[in-house]
Amino acid sequence: MEIKRGIPVSPGVAIGPALVVDTEGFRIPQRFIDRKQRRDEVQRLREAIKAAALEARDNQDAISAKLGKKYGDIFAAHAVFMQDQTLVGEMEALVKEQDHAAEYAVSRVIRRHAKALESLTDTRFSSRAADLFDIEKSILRHLLGERGELISHLKEPVVVLAHDLTPSETAALDPKMVFAFATESGGRASHTAIMAGVLEIPAVVGLGRFLTDVSGGDEIIVDGNRGVLILNPDEETRKRYEQARQVFGTFATGLTELRDKPALTKDNIRVTLHGNIEFPQEAQHCLERGADGVGLYRTEFLYLNKKTDPTEEEHYEAYGTVVRALGGKPVVIRTLDLGADKFATQVEKSHLERNPFLGLRSVRLCLRNLTLFKTQMRAILRASSLGNVRMMFPMVSTLLELRQCKMILAEVKEDLEEEGISFQRKLPIGTMIEVPSAAIMADEFAREVDFFSIGTNDLVQYTLAADRTNETVAALYNPGDPAVLRLLRMVIDAAQKNNIEVSVCGEMSGEPIYTMLLLGLGLRQLSVTPQNIPEIKKIVRSITIDEAKKVAQEVSRLETARDVNNYLREITRRILPEVVS
Repeated sequence: MEIKRGIPVSPGVAIGPALVVDTEGFRIPQRFIDRKQRRDEVQRLREAIKAAALEARDNQDAISAKLGKKYGDIFAAHAVFMQDQTLVGEMEALVKEQDHAAEYAVSRVIRRHAKALESLTDTRFSSRAADLFDIEKSILRHLLGERGELISHLKEPVVVLAHDLTPSETAALDPKMVFAFATESGGRASHTAIMAGVLEIPAVVGLGRFLTDVSGGDEIIVDGNRGVLILNPDEETRKRYEQARQVFGTFATGLTELRDKPALTKDNIRVTLHGNIEFPQEAQHCLERGADGVGLYRTEFLYLNKKTDPTEEEHYEAYGTVVRALGGKPVVIRTLDLGADKFATQVEKSHLERNPFLGLRSVRLCLRNLTLFKTQMRAILRASSLGNVRMMFPMVSTLLELRQCKMILAEVKEDLEEEGISFQRKLPIGTMIEVPSAAIMADEFAREVDFFSIGTNDLVQYTLAADRTNETVAALYNPGDPAVLRLLRMVIDAAQKNNIEVSVCGEMSGEPIYTMLLLGLGLRQLSVTPQNIPEIKKIVRSITIDEAKKVAQEVSRLETARDVNNYLREITRRILPEVVS
């Protein structure tokens, strides 16, 4: 048994067989065979190794003819290694003596050798581990043949393990077939992490290197509550986690009783809880969790696996689905926030970004592509005639950008009026505050819009210069940092002074340890991932605003993020011990 610790990004506990995506691309169908199958399984293993070696020889000839002998020799070495009698003997022993399936034996033996190579300080040898993974994949392909199982076409449930998953790959995961996932890289507020919460799949990211320690089919435990990955758990650990899963399930079931109750503090102060959604079908998730509306409707999903920009009708249909489902409750639609760690567009593919987080993304991209921007605005305005819709601009860093967005919106309104198309003429307009420049200028921004929504994911990374997708700086990326909290207070004070609504829609708002602090800072509206609504509502209904203000006052005296988080964690543990590790 091995225990790895990373960053928890989606709660829950899952136990299941591993699917190592980055090197297999398919899953090993079984770990053990019946003892009577030993002889046939050894023969199957030998035939696959022979076929893989012949393939390597063919590759040697083809590459030598095309690129030269020294490159072809790489594949010659592969063929020799595949048929090494010591290596083959180790694989056959696992089949004959431990009843391992041929696929599992291949993966187990090769990965043990790869790990040994990677541990060497001499890079001439450690770099050879990549060759071993290539050999593993070749033999597995011959063993599995047409039974190879791509991640998007799983036939049995698995725990997905990878170096990283793109937002598109994560979005394509089927929650019915993926118990959980864990990655070597990534951060708490990466878009991939957000997608995990959207799909309600337990997930841990930023674990550092571990893929060489695991083979497809190994039993895995993912603890999305505490950020723990356990490889090949012993029986005692497995039982403990089975019990923990049952306890957490009972706790979650108990929270469903709060669905139809208001988020009302003990001193009768109403807090509005909205849901963050990515896909139209999630509107139902919000209603099931008792949300007061949708505070952040991310619209980038429209670009998922698309080669062309979506049409106005595609936009309109998606927005209309959510607005109708909410039945009069507010729906805040954010205009496109493409770029950086999110989905790519045709525009971006022709423009390689050296530093995408500081480059052409979000509003900047839309202002350079007015056709794209106006198409979405038209659809949002049309959908506003169906219910309570609000529009919000992301990543605005200057007043000029905001005014340009409003000017374009005015032009689109004029076009719709001329065409006789109905829409909400006094559509509430808001801006996200997610860069320090906007937070500093919040007083001026507040005079230009109807509401603020603080996007803490980006605000934290830009304030602390810590990439939110980079596990190596995960310790720096911290919503509890005093610098971030000062900016939050500035934005909240500016909103209150100018009598406009203010909410937090970043991942910070869905983390229970920050609930009391945010209320103490003056927030009365939070927008969170739907699955987090019951927990946040439980905390709200368990405290008074006076208690929350005292928490905020105490936090203002603390000088480091570590002190802030330790204090908040202890305060929250008294109210909700089940979700505070």
